[in-house]
Amino acid sequence: MATTPNRPIKAGQVKDVLFAWEGKDKQGKIVRGELRAGGEAIVNATLRRQGILVTKLKKKTYSSGKKITEKDITLFTRQLSTMMKAGVPLLQSFDIVGKGHANASVSKLLQDIRADVETGTSLNQAFRKFPLYFDALFCNLVGAGEQAGILEDLLNRLAIYKEKTLAIKAKIKSALTYPIAILSIAFIVTAVIMIWVVPAFKEVFTSFGADLPAPTLFVMAISDFFVKWWYLIFGGLFGAVYFFFQSWQRSIKMQRAMDKLLLQVPIFGDVIRKATIARWTRTLATMFAAGVPLVEALDSVGGAAGNAVYLDATIKIQTEVTTGTSLTVAMQNANVFPNMVTQMVSIGEESGSLDAMLGKVADFYEDEVDEAVASLSSLMEPMIMVILGVLIGGLVVAMYLPIFKLGSVV
Repeated sequence: MATTPNRPIKAGQVKDVLFAWEGKDKQGKIVRGELRAGGEAIVNATLRRQGILVTKLKKKTYSSGKKITEKDITLFTRQLSTMMKAGVPLLQSFDIVGKGHANASVSKLLQDIRADVETGTSLNQAFRKFPLYFDALFCNLVGAGEQAGILEDLLNRLAIYKEKTLAIKAKIKSALTYPIAILSIAFIVTAVIMIWVVPAFKEVFTSFGADLPAPTLFVMAISDFFVKWWYLIFGGLFGAVYFFFQSWQRSIKMQRAMDKLLLQVPIFGDVIRKATIARWTRTLATMFAAGVPLVEALDSVGGAAGNAVYLDATIKIQTEVTTGTSLTVAMQNANVFPNMVTQMVSIGEESGSLDAMLGKVADFYEDEVDEAVASLSSLMEPMIMVILGVLIGGLVVAMYLPIFKLGSVV
């Protein structure tokens, strides 16, 4: 099977597309391949210069796939690492992973990267063309692996890093999603009771001609408000949630304010802080073990932590390290790391095993996050049951009090 360099052809504003071709070489042997070019004429001319007579030519199209997620990139990194360790050539590894992926969007992404690498572009430069999926840390580690000739080892480290980071994020999301989902359902159920059930009771109670208990009057007043202004309540609530998330995504000031607030929230803040420290130390350990100089490694660490407080702290640490301050002292001055973390870093610096110590810190805090999430789940269940019991039970009691009063009169 012949392979042909995919040379991007710039013909005005013509967009390059991928063509699958089949033809015969000078010996009459049937060869096949793919070529990225601006049109069929360019493909024919390019292959003719290489002594290939094209017999079949077809534009290669991709079905619109799903959105590419972080999980997809993590899985690709692990698969690429495994194949390269097994001795599979880089381009063939891209072919195997891309063609075997269930998401067509990932297949197209990998085919584009493969095409760049086939033209002689380095792997890390090919990744840098897609910053939406491959961040600076990913590209820097791949570049370090290419320069040192240890790409397989660096890809393995990168796969482990991304798997652990993804696992921590999943645990945090599960810890936050459960109570939010339960409370949202409780609000909807309460609204349904207020809009449809309570008015039916109100009609029955009106026929009693007796004074109603204060809890019943209070619930009926809330019900009247829901019935009259339900569109404002639901519209305002959903609008506020939508505006909040849009502001969170688009406004840097909003993101910074929320990052600071999340670290101060009771119970949840401690879990988020531990997860952030775990990501911070895991990232720095991975970069340092790859041979990336400390000052350069800190460029990627702050953003990978995922919190503006630790991003600002990392910038401050980097500035101090640049001027000759030790990493331990710089981290102590940042005042966002527990004493245990700085002590472990100090031991690592003194013993020359900083990457190993940072890795142990990351392991410790990842275990802490696991335990905290498990404890949080156990704690939230009874709390939610109490909240639901008081809310729904209070409504039921308020509605049945007049019936009990009527029964005692009779």
